[in-house]
Amino acid sequence: MTKLAQTPGLTDVQAEIVATVRQFVDKEIIPNAQELEHSDTYPQQIVDQMREMGLFGLMIPEEYGGLGESLLTYALCVEELARGWMSVSGVINTHFIVAYMIRQHGTDEQKQHYLPRMATGEVRGAFSMSEPELGSDVAAIRTKGVRDADGNYTITGQKMWLTNGGSSTLVAALVKTDEGADKAHRNLTAFLIEKPAGFGEVLPGLTIPGKLDKLGYKGIDTTELIFDGYRASAGDVLGGVPGKGFFQMMDGVEVGRVNVSARACGVALRAFELAIRYAQQRETFGKPIAGHQAIAFQLAEMATKVEAAHLMMVNAARLKDSGDRNDVASGMAKYLASEYCAEVTQQAFRIHGGYGYSKEYEIERLMRDSPFLLIGEGTSEIQKTIISKNLLDEYRI
Repeated sequence: MTKLAQTPGLTDVQAEIVATVRQFVDKEIIPNAQELEHSDTYPQQIVDQMREMGLFGLMIPEEYGGLGESLLTYALCVEELARGWMSVSGVINTHFIVAYMIRQHGTDEQKQHYLPRMATGEVRGAFSMSEPELGSDVAAIRTKGVRDADGNYTITGQKMWLTNGGSSTLVAALVKTDEGADKAHRNLTAFLIEKPAGFGEVLPGLTIPGKLDKLGYKGIDTTELIFDGYRASAGDVLGGVPGKGFFQMMDGVEVGRVNVSARACGVALRAFELAIRYAQQRETFGKPIAGHQAIAFQLAEMATKVEAAHLMMVNAARLKDSGDRNDVASGMAKYLASEYCAEVTQQAFRIHGGYGYSKEYEIERLMRDSPFLLIGEGTSEIQKTIISKNLLDEYRI
């Protein structure tokens, strides 16, 4: 048996890209992650190196200056980055959701305007759906855009949980507009809002308050986004047609769910690596604790969960790449990978004993990062709702 989380059938180019990212993680991220995470410091030097490697353009077509790689390649790179530090993978997640949405749904002018600069990392994307009282009920969005006689919009409202809110320079925001549709989700429009990085009132009527303090997922900035009479042009509407935002965002969320699955795989893999190494070093009753059946069986369980999650994530990515429907596959992968990640991380924590509770050991950070994956891009309960609804449709009697 080879080491865990291997992916058969990769091209030579894919294998080389993933190997390069793995080496980068081992050399640059893992040695610095603890210090940066505990001080809640944005990893600017690491981000700059990612730009030089071309990672911000990984999935952007070559005609716009990107590498034109698949979602699978991107997901495998995310898995490696999250193995080093989950926050680093978060830097590129929202960027790629926005780039993907522009690639799939943007006008030719929007593609030409944004994608070349996104490929180099000059423009960095953020993705905004959630609101303070919204939860998973996306169709109930309250942030409102009122269209004037010229076709432009005045936007007012508050968005929440904006990953990369301060560091990003382009936000795809879902806003309620009155399109006269009988269903709420058909009255939602996605706006592309280019802004400077930073906090405070970054544009007239657009404020990014300071970072939200979180249990884990440190280093990366998570913020609110407040519209107070912000003026958006008709050209800022993704695809140029209002009322299509819900479908555009859900397409992006499928990419996001594959991403969260990949992150969960990376965190779980790192937790396993730490546990199996520690179990061979720590001795009790005259032998390494890996020699005790209670620990050995735990390692077997952890490895199986890591492998299963990785395979489901790869399957979801390949389905999306093929153009087939993958909402159930991505929901299953996200659900299983995030739940297994939490279980594997806790098992690794227990194997470390008292040392797992110390900030000197890496497992403490993983214990704080893994809960985010249970709620990011839709909770496990939302995934089960999607899965069960589709199953009942497919197996209807």
